[in-house]
Amino acid sequence: MDFILVMAGGACGSLCRYLISLIPCRTNFPILTLLTNFAGAVVIGFIAARCSSRKINLVFKTGFCGGFTTFSTFSLESFNLLRKGQYFYAGLYVMLSVSLCIAGVAAGYMAGLKFKGE
Repeated sequence: MDFILVMAGGACGSLCRYLISLIPCRTNFPILTLLTNFAGAVVIGFIAARCSSRKINLVFKTGFCGGFTTFSTFSLESFNLLRKGQYFYAGLYVMLSVSLCIAGVAAGYMAGLKFKGE
């Protein structure tokens, strides 16, 4: 049963990721991936603070966030920026991705605690 929960969450996360990728955005900076990873960080932080249910964690943390966030895409886009000699954008992207996603987890976690009433 666990694998079905992970698959269902992953399918929803992947679909959401795909829908975000359809947003028209013309820039050399991979903003949609950055925003997707930040949103995923907020969601996983919230779930970590709010949910102790193993099944909910499987659906949302493992499944949805696993399918939604895009670390492999982030890595490829960082590499491509470096390969193209866009060192400023590469450094900015890596710095913003890491710092925003850690802040996103913290914000989601704090929101989860507040929502939980702690």
